Amino acid sequence: MPFPGGVPITAELLTLPLTPKPAIAELLQLAVQMADDFAAQAAAVDEPGAFPANEFEQLAKAGFLAAPLRVTLGGYGLGIEAASIHDLLRLLKHIGRGNLAIGRVYEGHVNALQLIQTFGTAEQIERYGREARDQHKLFGVWNAEDAEGLHLVPIGPNRYRMEGAKTFCSGGGYVERPFVNGKLPDGSWQMCIVPMDEVRTACDRTWWQPMGMQATASYKIDFTGVELGAEALIGQPGDYLRQPWLTAGVVRFAAVQLGGAEALFDLTRQYLQGQQRTEHPYQQERLGQMAIALESGNLWLRGAADRLADYDVQFGGTPQVVHPHQARLVAYANMMRTAIEQICIDTMQLCQRSVGTRGLLSPHAMERVIRDLTLYLRQPAFDAALAGVGSYALAETTPASRLW
Repeated sequence: MPFPGGVPITAELLTLPLTPKPAIAELLQLAVQMADDFAAQAAAVDEPGAFPANEFEQLAKAGFLAAPLRVTLGGYGLGIEAASIHDLLRLLKHIGRGNLAIGRVYEGHVNALQLIQTFGTAEQIERYGREARDQHKLFGVWNAEDAEGLHLVPIGPNRYRMEGAKTFCSGGGYVERPFVNGKLPDGSWQMCIVPMDEVRTACDRTWWQPMGMQATASYKIDFTGVELGAEALIGQPGDYLRQPWLTAGVVRFAAVQLGGAEALFDLTRQYLQGQQRTEHPYQQERLGQMAIALESGNLWLRGAADRLADYDVQFGGTPQVVHPHQARLVAYANMMRTAIEQICIDTMQLCQRSVGTRGLLSPHAMERVIRDLTLYLRQPAFDAALAGVGSYALAETTPASRLW
């Protein structure tokens, strides 16, 4: 059975040793330390037009941009080797705790490299892996668009011209290898990567006027006139929308969100300790509720990681194989995403009740984290995700104790 591009899955490949656990442990510990630094620097980039460029330079030098690559490509396999998913989710949570904007952009980088290693050809995997590993190129996935959309117009053999724009282009001006997916003449959806440092685009910075997540620099970018060859197209038309990859990826942004909730817990506790209010029974009750919520979130990370590891050795499996438990994995990912959103909402509410209006006044860090988390929680298709969980449960006859 080959990977996309004809790379065979051999017994030797399947039995390759995972990244040594101590190395991953060191990376996770480094993420904890860097998150503290990111939190201290977050206020400096919380303004229109700002971007945590220095922080991403630190991540690049520490090997975080290469970490999502397979071990054979010089990475840690985070996000593509299913056995490492829990480590990835914890890493994303730590980065989100430091700065949700950094977590958002880094999660997009992980997503992009996962898509390349799942649907790309052997040559594409090697080329883009080299750019992430050796050249510290930042990748992303820019899929949102206005009603006009973005179209790929054939202009010759294996050549396409882009027409249209993308919105919410997180890391605009800094992400150099984004997925910019577009519609082909037959209406199908095609993944492609645009080398931003080699083309001309029109960036509308005024479009991004959010209440939070300002530092993501999520601009509107017009790609009209950009020409691409077939080597920039990843996978086949429609691959981006295939399950379980499309939905299973929600576990990544949920992990980043949980990091924001943990930041609020820490800030609330620091405030109460500083005000000598730790003996107040109502404050103790609220902190107890927050602690329960956060531990529940961590158990959801563990549960999602375990389901992905049980599903296949590669994140989401291989495109050539239809997995019998695909619907169950999709439902579980949606369940986890929904639960963590509610955990974050509850944590924000308890945090505000504990601290009061002081925590909503700038430049208190709590005010920024609440703004950022409020916006970041607004992910697409919430109702459909929750309804999908119910639909799966109603279609099954398996007892609740064995449903997942």
